[in-house]
Amino acid sequence: LGSWLTTALVKRGADVVALVRSHVPQSQPVLSGVYEHIKFVRGNVTDYALLERLLAEHETETVFHLAAQTIIAIANRDPLPTFETNIKGTWLLLESARRVGTVNRMLVASSVYAYGAHEQLPYTEGTPLLACHPYDVSKTCAEMLAHTYAVTYNLPVAITRCANLYGGGDLHWNRIVPGTMRAAIYKEQPVIRSDGTPVHDYLFVQDAVAGYLRLAEALDDSALWGQAFNFGTDNPQSVLQIVQSIIAISDYPEIKPIVLDEAPNGIQAQYMSSEKAKHLLGWFPAHTRKEGLSKTLEWYKEFPDIKRNIATKGCKPPSKQ
Repeated sequence: LGSWLTTALVKRGADVVALVRSHVPQSQPVLSGVYEHIKFVRGNVTDYALLERLLAEHETETVFHLAAQTIIAIANRDPLPTFETNIKGTWLLLESARRVGTVNRMLVASSVYAYGAHEQLPYTEGTPLLACHPYDVSKTCAEMLAHTYAVTYNLPVAITRCANLYGGGDLHWNRIVPGTMRAAIYKEQPVIRSDGTPVHDYLFVQDAVAGYLRLAEALDDSALWGQAFNFGTDNPQSVLQIVQSIIAISDYPEIKPIVLDEAPNGIQAQYMSSEKAKHLLGWFPAHTRKEGLSKTLEWYKEFPDIKRNIATKGCKPPSKQ
């Protein structure tokens, strides 16, 4: 999300400053060349002095807070770094923005996972946040902090809750879309860790970018400060269905997935309504799921590491990382 949002901002002529913890040569900003058009500050979102200096020296007007540890399996295995980044990093950035005083719009990224498990679906922005697991709870806490700063300090901040994002640039191969696409390109069987039946919504990353930009522009209206907005397609699918959709558009539609049925802490159905964003922001997804998946698959086919492995006989990456 951060890479595609950065690209969109550069195209609009924005002066972009990115806080980067570590340099990744295979990342989308580097591969696309947008790296050459933005300013990088090396550091961590948990460094308060750095955050305040960054905002002050660059006279920052708009903040998109996307920094997070987002891998659920890592959060379950080792929760403290997730809490440190996702919760502490959020309050430090909010406080920096309050103290510096130049920020006139700020978006804090939450997630559909903040809702937790509910029997009544889809979630609306008024659905209680009942998160139970480490990553989910970290996003709930980030939301509460953002709301606190909006209400108590009149900080112009809003909250985004996106469906499961997919698109070019995601190199976390243990996620369902990147992992399935890489397997399909190599004519390998994709691995589904769950039993395949959990139902989620999947949003193309460029549609999420459009939602972020639309909400940021709308923050001239102080009535929106502290509010949350859902961004999804209103078209949920099971994990097995999304895997089958990817296989169907690949060069090897005959391959079959391997279903492990061993994923813990899963929520069986988790999706939300985007009516508020449509009504108040005029935002709608611009891509069908097939269009989004097709664009994503083409990105992975052109990804240098994958092209190199295809070109080298017998050289394939491991099935799991």
